[in-house]
Amino acid sequence: MSELRNTAQGLIVLQGNRMEDLRDLTLQWLGRQPLHPLARTLFLVQSNGIAQWLKTSLAERGGEPGYGVCLGTDVALPARFQWQAYRSVIEAVEGPGRVPTTSPYDKSRLRWRLMRLLPEALDNPLFAPLARYLRDDDEQRKHYQLAERLADLFDQYQVYRADWLNAWEAGEDVLTLAGNRQLPVPEEQHWQPALWRMIGADLGQEQIHSHRGAVHRRFMAAAKELTERPDTLPPRIVIFGISSLPRQTLEVLASLAGISEVVLCLLNPCRFYWGEIIETQEVLRRYARQQRRKGMPAELHHSPEQLHLHAHPLLAAWGKQGRDYLQLLSEHDNTDVAAMSALLDQSVDLFLSPPTDTLLGQLQDDILNLRPLAETQGLWPALELQHDASIRFHCCHSPQRELEVLHDQLLAAFAEDATLEPRDIMVMVPDINDYAPYIDAVFGQFAPGEP
Repeated sequence: MSELRNTAQGLIVLQGNRMEDLRDLTLQWLGRQPLHPLARTLFLVQSNGIAQWLKTSLAERGGEPGYGVCLGTDVALPARFQWQAYRSVIEAVEGPGRVPTTSPYDKSRLRWRLMRLLPEALDNPLFAPLARYLRDDDEQRKHYQLAERLADLFDQYQVYRADWLNAWEAGEDVLTLAGNRQLPVPEEQHWQPALWRMIGADLGQEQIHSHRGAVHRRFMAAAKELTERPDTLPPRIVIFGISSLPRQTLEVLASLAGISEVVLCLLNPCRFYWGEIIETQEVLRRYARQQRRKGMPAELHHSPEQLHLHAHPLLAAWGKQGRDYLQLLSEHDNTDVAAMSALLDQSVDLFLSPPTDTLLGQLQDDILNLRPLAETQGLWPALELQHDASIRFHCCHSPQRELEVLHDQLLAAFAEDATLEPRDIMVMVPDINDYAPYIDAVFGQFAPGEP
């Protein structure tokens, strides 16, 4: 094991409202807190695109942040690292071989187990809803599709609803809600707890407690006993470009922050506290890093549907995941803001106002300062929208037409701005699988380099 570094004193949160500024702040932190030359830094990201952008930024020079080379870094997805952390910590306390390399409840393995178990379950009246769906499925296509969906469902339960699975294992068909309230599983859904118990029985006693919820409990207990970092864990972990993390993952990172340096880089669009959706009638501890905006009621959580009257409507309508994450993060943030700011010679709460000469800039500034609609309507002068292309809406009748419009818009943008590069473009869709054939049809009609 490795000795505890004096920087591992809790979860460190760097936050800002622009990804580029947050990246620069992160690189500055890495430069001010160098590790041993042979030590490795682990970056947790949510996509390969963010990983590539971050590694390129680390290596850039010539006036841009970077060190000229990117070495001593590893990149991983949070879920994969989480299982590695489980193994490292539990085996450091309980001994080797106590956690399997991969979970038997892993989605890819669970799919085939369910494919085998489903036909055995259909004779049970409890599984009548599934039997009706799988009727006349001689080619087993529906069986495979259902097994895939159920594997994904149970995978999500392991991350977000481990308490449900624990109750189901104990034979209690209940759903645990906020405030430790419990409701019985609806009668038409009783097959879900029964199927989960079937999976456990099929695995046997040796593996029945190898799902993530059970392993997480063992990890939390083992982490309290650790005084040194296992060699299989990195000395520094940086979480970057991830918009939200489950409670389980945050608890793992907060536990590791006592033995490794854990830095969470939070892209936060607003400088004021906006995590106001609270389940109970008692005001929970606010995020100490952010103040309540002047004029906002002290007990807005009593009527969250009125949030848009005191804040920006986009945050009220589309920001629930961010609000919940901010509230969850407040339970684990141990950043010494004053000490960190002194070390970096700048604030670790890097909220900078954007230029407001475009509609997009005004919108970003409104969100940054949590302005309600009534206030923003009287603040900004009118813009000539025909000369402002910062926000555009196109009404399209099909996914293919959406891609055709996107193709035309990209060609026009590249023709208008010679400095624009493909890496400056981000295209987002609800489900990439739905758009994949149309992307190939529209963007694949010309060979690369063809005029």
